[in-house]
Amino acid sequence: MKHLATIAGVLLGLPFFVFGLDFFLNFIPKPPGPPPGSAAALFMAALIPSGYLAAVKVCEMLGGLLVALPKTRNLGLLLLGPIIFNILCFHIFIMKGTTLVDPINLGLPLLALFLLWCERRAFAGLVSR
Repeated sequence: MKHLATIAGVLLGLPFFVFGLDFFLNFIPKPPGPPPGSAAALFMAALIPSGYLAAVKVCEMLGGLLVALPKTRNLGLLLLGPIIFNILCFHIFIMKGTTLVDPINLGLPLLALFLLWCERRAFAGLVSR
């Protein structure tokens, strides 16, 4: 189980680190964006110029690094948890669930849940007295 958690941590942390770094360095070709005037385009039009998305990407990179290392995995999960929740909410509410079944949109939350289950004793103090 210990090795599975390490593999899951790397598999969860790597995409967050790489895509966060890509936001700043632009080394991955971008797919076409959402249609102009759509809810997704308006949402991104608010996030990108304000600098909010840059702050989220820094948290993604930091969380991705932390979750990949076994000693800091719990802190990484605390950082990535709200980001994963917001990604799911984006795909459910703004994209109306059309892109929710993409493998990465299902795989990342499942990996995070698996790691939370593996580290459940460490997080038990957050929900008990």
